[in-house]
Amino acid sequence: MPSRRSRPAALVTLVTFAAAALPALLCPHPAGAVVPGTVLTATAGPPGTAARDPLRDPGGPGWTARPAAGPATDGAEGRPYFYLEGLPGTVLEDRLALDNPTGETRTLTLRGADAYNAEGGALAVRPARETRAAGSWVSFGASPATVRIPPYTRAVVPFTVTVPDGAAPGDHPAAVVAAEGNREAAVRVQLRVTGPALSALTVEDVAVTGEGAAGRITYALVNRGNTAVVPELAVAAEGLFGDLPDGRAHALGLELLPGQRVELTESWPGAPVFGPADVTLTVTAAGGARAEGSASAWFVPWGALGWTGAGVLVLAATASAAALLVRTTRSRRAEAPRDEVRAGRPVPEAELTGAVR
Repeated sequence: MPSRRSRPAALVTLVTFAAAALPALLCPHPAGAVVPGTVLTATAGPPGTAARDPLRDPGGPGWTARPAAGPATDGAEGRPYFYLEGLPGTVLEDRLALDNPTGETRTLTLRGADAYNAEGGALAVRPARETRAAGSWVSFGASPATVRIPPYTRAVVPFTVTVPDGAAPGDHPAAVVAAEGNREAAVRVQLRVTGPALSALTVEDVAVTGEGAAGRITYALVNRGNTAVVPELAVAAEGLFGDLPDGRAHALGLELLPGQRVELTESWPGAPVFGPADVTLTVTAAGGARAEGSASAWFVPWGALGWTGAGVLVLAATASAAALLVRTTRSRRAEAPRDEVRAGRPVPEAELTGAVR
């Protein structure tokens, strides 16, 4: 039995515990651990007593994700993505800013993801079940990582990227992903492991279709190096009568990640209307990357021939039939005397007397 003197201390402890537990009981946290070190900052106040404007405060998924300001940016918040670099075994740090400009509390889950080139070269992120490379190096200090953002509040969430021992030098594309319900927002992490950089490309499976203004060139572009590249393409061609019109080198409007392959189509309005052509594609990128691919094709203006071509075919068939008929008739006439001899009929012989008959 506790003494009478210890009862006040026990009562104080019980009250303190109840005061600490009451907020959790009234407002329980959602599933998942809250990321440690998260800083919440009010960004705007509610609209006050004014009527709620559904266009300015839709109450929907109006949150945003972007790199937070830091010492490297001198307080600016204009970074389009994260850039981190370190040796194998290094732990790199940065912060993600999540803004909630709506009048409702948002609960976001955070994770790392692998980045890759989707169809046409666009950058995309893999789902959590397929994240096995650099995306798995990202950690928010809790698993699963959850952030609860009150209305009109910005949450600045720290995260780390642990470069494993033995990681290959070069670029390792990744991203940090914030999700709520069916909506996801990804911010790219351009991660480079310090070491030798190699820029290399190959051009494969070149093919040419169409003619004239409808000419098209299809090909595959593969990044064989360990750095992301922004390639440029030049088309050169030679036809029956010499060089054909071609385009100058131009950017393809994509960033090709290491180890990625994309299939592309290039418009070629200078394609010939008729005759053979040899096409050469030259792709270059920063770092000395250069690759070529070629293809040969015959161009026939089937659309322009139209009925003319059909008429030529009909005339050719008619001429062939007539020639065959003439040859058959002549052959039958030549065979007639032989048939009479076989039948026992006398065949008149030509007289060589020179008399008129």
